[in-house]
Amino acid sequence: METIPSRVRQNYLAIVVAAIACFLVQMGWYSYFSAAWVTGIGRTPDWLNHTGVNPALQFAAALLAEAVMATAISCVTQLTGAQTIFRGIKAAALLWLGFVVPVLAVNYVFEVRTWALFAINIGFWLAGMILMGAIVGGWRKRA
Repeated sequence: METIPSRVRQNYLAIVVAAIACFLVQMGWYSYFSAAWVTGIGRTPDWLNHTGVNPALQFAAALLAEAVMATAISCVTQLTGAQTIFRGIKAAALLWLGFVVPVLAVNYVFEVRTWALFAINIGFWLAGMILMGAIVGGWRKRA
């Protein structure tokens, strides 16, 4: 029988690396799907470039959110058994299925957004969360 740890030991370096890796995937993902994404949100590239919002603030918010998610994935990974890459991926996928998909689904239904945009966004979060789960699950902190 597997013992569940009574204490979570966060590996902050792994969390930072996971957040940065997810952010880089996010940049690539939304660059690849940029035309469909912009159409899906009902905007134009020109509008996005002239919102007046500081891109540094947007990037910082994304990195912070991804660090919080990596921390949560790490906690769930450790609290459900031995810390492994597979358990990290499994925890991330279950958190995605249990929280990200339902929350976005409700938003999209009430905001009357397209299924294409929904697929782009949940697809990124699945890829990003699995990557973060693999990193925080597989990179154990030394005792």
